[in-house]
Amino acid sequence: MQRLLSYMLVCLSLAAAAPILAQGSAHTADKSLDSIYRLGAGDLLSVQVFGEPDLSFAEIRLTDAGTFSYPFLDEVRAKGLTSAEVEATIKARLLGDYLIDPKVTVRILEYRSFFVNGEVKRPGGYPFTPGLTLRKAIAISGGFTERASRSKFYIIRDNDSKRTPVRSSLDSNIYPGDIVTVDESFF
Repeated sequence: MQRLLSYMLVCLSLAAAAPILAQGSAHTADKSLDSIYRLGAGDLLSVQVFGEPDLSFAEIRLTDAGTFSYPFLDEVRAKGLTSAEVEATIKARLLGDYLIDPKVTVRILEYRSFFVNGEVKRPGGYPFTPGLTLRKAIAISGGFTERASRSKFYIIRDNDSKRTPVRSSLDSNIYPGDIVTVDESFF
């Protein structure tokens, strides 16, 4: 009987921990994206400087220019940098004049939106989540209209300075700032 109770307690503990474990694995996936993700206008960051509450901010939204104001440093340019590169920038600028050995952490709290237009039921901007595909983006925007093509989709990548639409498939990855267009079908 004692063994059965112990087994039941272990099972209940594992069942209760499952959502936490799942969140942990999702967060790990987010960290890998964060290591290569280039920041841009609209991203929401958290900046923490260990032991310095006046230099720590729970939320900082990047401006249209991809910058943010920071005490003693004026504007910090984050556009085109990874969160690790922004950490290094803040640390280097604080080092010496303001702090002896600053410990800086920059995290991405919210990615900039992606956009869906064309033959979908609810065109517009939507919050990005890691693992997003074109198929999911269309579902988020309400699905296809009756006139939508089921095979002609285009993506304009946010990092493409020429803004060239690239023909894509439903399994193509979507990234923050991307613009998705679903063409109209003629038949």
